[in-house]
Amino acid sequence: MLENLPRTLGHVLRDVRPGLEAIVLNGEATADATSTIEVASTAFAHGDPIPVRFTADGPGHSPPLRWNGVPEEAAAVVLLVEDADSITPQPLVHAVVWNLPGEDGSLPEGALDADAEPPAAVGRNSYFAHAWLPPDPPPGHGIHRYVFQVFALREAPPIERSDDAPGRSRLLEVLPGNVIACGGMIGTYERGSDTPALVGGGTALA
Repeated sequence: MLENLPRTLGHVLRDVRPGLEAIVLNGEATADATSTIEVASTAFAHGDPIPVRFTADGPGHSPPLRWNGVPEEAAAVVLLVEDADSITPQPLVHAVVWNLPGEDGSLPEGALDADAEPPAAVGRNSYFAHAWLPPDPPPGHGIHRYVFQVFALREAPPIERSDDAPGRSRLLEVLPGNVIACGGMIGTYERGSDTPALVGGGTALA
């Protein structure tokens, strides 16, 4: 969708980005977490580029993910994917998945595609769709960091259906005091830039 924006516009806006400090994992909502969840993908390593097939420049499948270190007392797991470098005031939401089983788990490639059988209640992304939103950064804006965040919750929110599952705002209401462990990993993606991007900032995950 954004691939046709002028590259010069991306250059002009290159310093406009919320930053890692704005992602949910680095905010006050996770202050009570006492342990760390390891998040990984078989498709790319932490900090490495996301393969094109998982982006808007390819088929746009959701990438495979796995997470380990969920405490035994967890009632549910929530997955959130945010773009820390979007040209929006808050990070752009690429996926929210509510009430995955409260244990170590994984998602195969394509599990969050619009035509896939949802693994749990898939919430709204920033484009109001209940599915994976493939990375689609503006040309010339520089490197974007996509943060795959996993939260283990003490109590599962009463959300069961994807067609009415909420998005990031509701998640921020549910997390405080309810997160017992969390963690994340970063994948990057960039479209045609010949100007270095500002990608500084960050607290717990960098």
